[in-house]
Amino acid sequence: QVQLVESGGGLVQAGGSLRLSCAASGSIFSINAMGWYRQAPGKQRELVARITSGGSTYYADSVKVRFTISGDNAKNTVYLQMNSLKPEDTAVYYCYALIRAVLDSYGNDYWGQGTQVTVSS
Repeated sequence: QVQLVESGGGLVQAGGSLRLSCAASGSIFSINAMGWYRQAPGKQRELVARITSGGSTYYADSVKVRFTISGDNAKNTVYLQMNSLKPEDTAVYYCYALIRAVLDSYGNDYWGQGTQVTVSS
């Protein structure tokens, strides 16, 4: 019923930039928040950045200043602008959203399929 489709991952040299996009579609009643997690090999999935429908943002300490999350409510889309990338940013990045579907009484977490970001040194 609800799908998240990501785009924008790839290979970049250290110091470079990438922009991730995630579009939500389907039977959406409301979106409370959208954001990005990442998981590096052998590590736990961690929250990178999140934005609420009201525009409040959260960033992990490791990405503050370098990453910027933004949203387009009209398009149900969230973006993650990643600058000054470091090799330690290499991971699979997953989009997530807290969405209330049309037939639901409350919101649920939805996840994208993941997109690989690789930063070479």
